[in-house]
Amino acid sequence: MKRILIIEDDRDIVELVRYNLANEGFQVSGAFDGTTGLTTLKKTPPDLLLLDLMLPKMSGLDICREVRKDESLNRLPILMLTARGDEADRVVGLEMGADDYVTKPFSPRELVARIKTILRRVQRNGGPAESALQIDGAAYSATLRGQRLDLTPVEFRLLNALANAPGRILSRANLLEQIYDDHRVVTDRTVDTHVKNLRRKMEQVSPGTDLIHSVYGVGYRLDA
Repeated sequence: MKRILIIEDDRDIVELVRYNLANEGFQVSGAFDGTTGLTTLKKTPPDLLLLDLMLPKMSGLDICREVRKDESLNRLPILMLTARGDEADRVVGLEMGADDYVTKPFSPRELVARIKTILRRVQRNGGPAESALQIDGAAYSATLRGQRLDLTPVEFRLLNALANAPGRILSRANLLEQIYDDHRVVTDRTVDTHVKNLRRKMEQVSPGTDLIHSVYGVGYRLDA
């Protein structure tokens, strides 16, 4: 049975989520402030964390930051629950290491579906399929299913950045910082062009491969 921890100060939401997830076979526990939530999280790590951004005592972003710094927890999937609809807030949360977000008010059915999708992705990324993509940072080379990818240095850095955060959404701004180290002025759409070229080259060596996924309004995610 998969265990879900929800850190949320609205008790009605906690009970709503608990009821719907329990009906789907999940074990759910809750914490109502950030400090208690982080303590609970470290004491008994769940399989997935549902995390509100606006919390008493310690913000959701701070919790996310702490989780990603902890080697024993940094692969824990995090789904943000937030009333904030502003794109900038969503991007900050995703760049802190959250895997996905749901904006309040939300559909319980959608929430359950998102959780199942994330857990499937985590299980898949942890299995044998990881070996399909191999990256050698020292040699600036990458292979896909045993076939060498003919990448430019920028394309390699882009692929490497995505592969270093499997299953997580990286914003265009975040990717630009990682693929250009000379601080040149480029637009966010430059990333789209590089991703298009990278997808084309991956398709050439392994037809049907679809590892890089677009997340509308935010950025890209690689499912290895």
